[in-house]
Amino acid sequence: MLYFDIMNRVYFDHAATTPVDKRVLEAMLPYFSDSFGNPSSVLIEEGGPPRQALDEARKKVANLIGARSEEVLFTSSATESNNLAIKGLALAHKSKGNKILFSEIEHYSIMLQADSLRGLGFEVDFVKVDTDGLIDMADLKKKVTKGTILASIMQANMEIGTVQPIKEIGRFLKEQGVLFHSDGAGTCGQIPVNVQELGVDAMTISGHQFYGPKGAAGLYLRSGVPMRPILHGGFQEMGYRAGTENVPAIVGFGEASRLAQVEMEEKVARVARLGQKLWAGIASITYLHFTGHPTQRLPGHVSFWIEFVEGESLLLWLNLNGIAASTGSACASNVLAADETGLKASHVLTAVGVPPEICHGSITFSLGRENTEEEVDYALSVMPTIVDRLREMSPLYEKAKGGK
Repeated sequence: MLYFDIMNRVYFDHAATTPVDKRVLEAMLPYFSDSFGNPSSVLIEEGGPPRQALDEARKKVANLIGARSEEVLFTSSATESNNLAIKGLALAHKSKGNKILFSEIEHYSIMLQADSLRGLGFEVDFVKVDTDGLIDMADLKKKVTKGTILASIMQANMEIGTVQPIKEIGRFLKEQGVLFHSDGAGTCGQIPVNVQELGVDAMTISGHQFYGPKGAAGLYLRSGVPMRPILHGGFQEMGYRAGTENVPAIVGFGEASRLAQVEMEEKVARVARLGQKLWAGIASITYLHFTGHPTQRLPGHVSFWIEFVEGESLLLWLNLNGIAASTGSACASNVLAADETGLKASHVLTAVGVPPEICHGSITFSLGRENTEEEVDYALSVMPTIVDRLREMSPLYEKAKGGK
């Protein structure tokens, strides 16, 4: 089997994170040591440049999503943004009701808030999706009751790639008087996003998903919507998020947002074309099943599961051959109970109807702007051999072939 030179690895895991753009890094560097002041130190000279840099970064992030600067709050991660949005909005509106809705394919930073919310007196329910991962609108309408105060439905699931009809969902929830938060970690900076058109009250933004640094993320909060802070201390970020701001990372987040907006059209077209080629190329592998909606999906996102092949093994063999991808089998997770194989099925795949006992072959390829056609060709050349080798080791495959 051909082994790829470690210096020429193929990175198909942009849904996990992206490298920091060199232009972004250059923008960040002065704020580590030259302009090092605390942006809250407004009465001394050293606090001025960092404060101005925060303001400029806020404008850039706001411009990316069609918001006003004062509607963007900086946090440390998408996980923090999701927690601030859900708990902060729920607590601020508890007098109006106590029911909260999540889709059943949300990120764990949403899903795992359910127990703590119940402990605070809230009722949490989950809205079904169809086999393509799209929200079941009939189920959403059935589960919205008079006491429903908040719904959180992600714009795109990074495991299966499906992009939700957020505008339609937002219109319905507004008619019902229900606050709407959407986790936009998979879409902001990836595809055009306009929060005003979508009708969301809050949206999570993750800078490291589009060539910004880790450690800086954002939360859009529509003007006039009350929200309680969940961190207590200082009065940074308009009183919603205590703690000295990570100025270098936020500057990088802002510059990444500016670049994403400027380069969006060209990048989306190119990545989509490469993703379509990869999709078409692996479609010939037998017992392979694509996941997510075939067209309403993130550009450059290809996800699938393969019968008789376990996801971690496939991921490891791809890695040995110089290809970085991700698996949806979540074998390292302690969240879900293991099946008879000892592995843990992804809650996302289970929700879209993949049988738990055979869904451990899940793989996600997520392409980025640096990927090339040659890299797609290389992946297509090694995939069949890896799959055949792993499948020949499966007793279930032998049984399917009529073996003993």
